[in-house]
Amino acid sequence: MITLELETTYPDSRVAEAVMNALDPDNKGYVSSELHGSTIVFRMEARSAGTMRNAADDLLACIKVAEESVGMTCEDSCPDSDEE
Repeated sequence: MITLELETTYPDSRVAEAVMNALDPDNKGYVSSELHGSTIVFRMEARSAGTMRNAADDLLACIKVAEESVGMTCEDSCPDSDEE
């Protein structure tokens, strides 16, 4: 079994809770999530790397939509990928 843990951190716990609540219906049975202050910890398991990749891609897409729905944008707050 392959496992993946993904953490996302937000400006405050209110935003994190809103994102987690938006994702909860889609994640039931596939992804577990826990809220720790302003950080959400997502955990998932899969039998193969391909299945894990598909699940992770789906989760990341859903996170993006949830963030957009609570008014978060990356314009001013995300580092440029060239800087890392």
